[in-house]
Amino acid sequence: MATPLRSRDPHATRDLPPPPGVTLRDGGADIAVYAGHAEGIEVCLFDEGDDTGESERRIPLPERAHGWWFGFLEGVSAGQRYGLRAHGDWAPSEGLRYNEHKLLLDPYARGIEGSVRLAPHSYAHQVRRSDWHGDGMIPSALDSVAHMPRGVVLGNGFDWGDAPVPDTTLANSVIYEVHVKNFTARNPRIPPELRGTYAGLAHPAAIEHLHRLGVTAVELLPVQAFTHEPHLVQRGLTNHWGYNTLGFFAPHAMYASTTDPQGVLDEFKGMVRLLHEAGIEVLLDVVYNHTSEGDGLGPTYSWRGLDNRAYYRLDDRGDFIDVTGCGNSLNLRHPIVAQMVLDSLRYWVTECHIDGFRFDLAVTLGRGRSSEYDPDHPFLIALRTDPVLSRVKLIAEPWDVGPGGWRTGQFPPPFLEWNDKFRDAARTFWLSDVRAGRHGHLGHGVRDLATRLAGSQDLFYARDRGPLASVNFVTAHDGFTLADLTAYNYKHNAANGEGNRDGTEDNRSYNHGEEGWADASETTLELRRRSMRNLMATLFVSAGVPMVNAGDEFGRTQWGNNNPYCLDIEDMWFDWDHEPWQDDLIDTAAFLIALRRGNPALRPRNFFTGETVNEDGSVDVAWFGANGQPMDTRQWESGATHTLAMLIDGTWMGADSMLIILHGGTDDTEIALPVAPGRDCYALLWDSAWPRPRPAEEPPTRIRSGATVPMTASSLRIYRVCDRV
Repeated sequence: MATPLRSRDPHATRDLPPPPGVTLRDGGADIAVYAGHAEGIEVCLFDEGDDTGESERRIPLPERAHGWWFGFLEGVSAGQRYGLRAHGDWAPSEGLRYNEHKLLLDPYARGIEGSVRLAPHSYAHQVRRSDWHGDGMIPSALDSVAHMPRGVVLGNGFDWGDAPVPDTTLANSVIYEVHVKNFTARNPRIPPELRGTYAGLAHPAAIEHLHRLGVTAVELLPVQAFTHEPHLVQRGLTNHWGYNTLGFFAPHAMYASTTDPQGVLDEFKGMVRLLHEAGIEVLLDVVYNHTSEGDGLGPTYSWRGLDNRAYYRLDDRGDFIDVTGCGNSLNLRHPIVAQMVLDSLRYWVTECHIDGFRFDLAVTLGRGRSSEYDPDHPFLIALRTDPVLSRVKLIAEPWDVGPGGWRTGQFPPPFLEWNDKFRDAARTFWLSDVRAGRHGHLGHGVRDLATRLAGSQDLFYARDRGPLASVNFVTAHDGFTLADLTAYNYKHNAANGEGNRDGTEDNRSYNHGEEGWADASETTLELRRRSMRNLMATLFVSAGVPMVNAGDEFGRTQWGNNNPYCLDIEDMWFDWDHEPWQDDLIDTAAFLIALRRGNPALRPRNFFTGETVNEDGSVDVAWFGANGQPMDTRQWESGATHTLAMLIDGTWMGADSMLIILHGGTDDTEIALPVAPGRDCYALLWDSAWPRPRPAEEPPTRIRSGATVPMTASSLRIYRVCDRV
């Protein structure tokens, strides 16, 4: 039986605690837990396979320093199951919620076995058994030991072999946002036992698709251990997307093909190693803005029971300050909380070889004492100056739901940011304005679209950032898929059980005259497919770092649900039985990504200036109207302007020059190709009116500058500038 020792010398005490969590060393393990307002902490050890708590042995931690409780557990080794119990005051109005009847997870647990079995026992306060609600003021005497997962002590060491780190530059990056289970669960080329798992994502069949498409990084929806909100459990649903963290250091076990906690971690690392060997980076979508414990009436799993006042933002009455929409907000102003998040991030980089992170609701991480967002918040400074973390890709979702929560363009370097302005401009031009035009109404013109094509200098010029600070996207995990943007005017979220009230109303979508996919005419389907190609091409010809929502490359549908976060069902898993048009769309996406990769003019590292770059008088970027002449003020300001030509000079960087023509009008038209210095002809590389790219061996059509050419309604063309016809 494990016993605690103060040190090797029973008369000595330690000035500082050991590292947080459990650290194996000769003869046992050090353990340190932060509980700054507690009166005592017990470590609870369990036998393997005991999920009822019958084998529980409680060991008080004997030492305390600076709010940390710690000791040495003699005889503890890898595989030990454990939890914590905290003793202290029950004073919710003061932010104190100690209840020794609640088994707590170690916030630093690197392995988690089992899952939450939600019940009244899961709450530190008394709740009604009928609906798990109460007033939060009366402590519960129900023991939660049989309803909680266990932390597991894991061993060290993993054979990374000689797998290289891809280290892809931002200019060359194409990010693929993907859900581990959705991507793999129905793929017939992945063995059944690996579907829905980390190993499935690294299977040759999965990697083959990623290579076919040409993406350079996968950005995984949350894979840190998570659980499900009570309101979803009551409806028989789950938090399928994973934005409800239970443990910041442990991979989510349900995505592994094994149930052994050590095996779960090894499988995760194996996935990273195989993806790296394939030249693909691995980024994690991480949720450090809130936890799964919810608001003051939520369950108690870990942080709330250890030190509610330290871990969460509370007001003067002990109530939770919620700027996340999820019931609580982690208190990154507290040094212990900041340390936990930094330690977690370093763990994923150093131990699991992760290449970067996308921070969910990142504004919350930068809210200071006044609750205002501060780009020089101590946590953000620590992250930016950390010798490990400052060298990986850091991507902010630059908003939360609190006051002043929209902050796109206001994060410091080296952060990249999701650019919702790009998303909105692309959707507006190709969908909302086309819909308006077909009803005889004016659109929004082309000024904002041009700004987004050129890298959103209005947002990212400050703080010495360039266009590569912008993560451009048309769709993401939340919202309509690319296909559904073209098929639904309205969200259809009834399956979520919230009366269709959840999910955004601002979709900027267009169903092209028929709502949904059932019985849509062939004419409507062709219009939708062209719109998909338009949106996809706009993403890949724009300055910035493109992000693809997985499945958009083959027109995946979610049947009009723009918020299926709680639906772990076959309809949300990727269907790999493709129709011919879907394979055509994959080939189109792959062609556009390859075109971007092969043309540096499409992925500039610096903002365009509009200044002369060659002796012939050509400028780095020039803008033209449908008449082939430079855009004038009237055209820039008019909502009736539907056509824009962007001429990018690549000669100054030793590359081809490119001409992009975007025609958002609802009628076929004629376009005059621009006459510009040194531009004698244009070679047509791609047209969104084409169902699929032309064969590589077929030479592109060359057309003299100044010539008038027909152009299909609502379409996009890409030309390369050539020397002669």
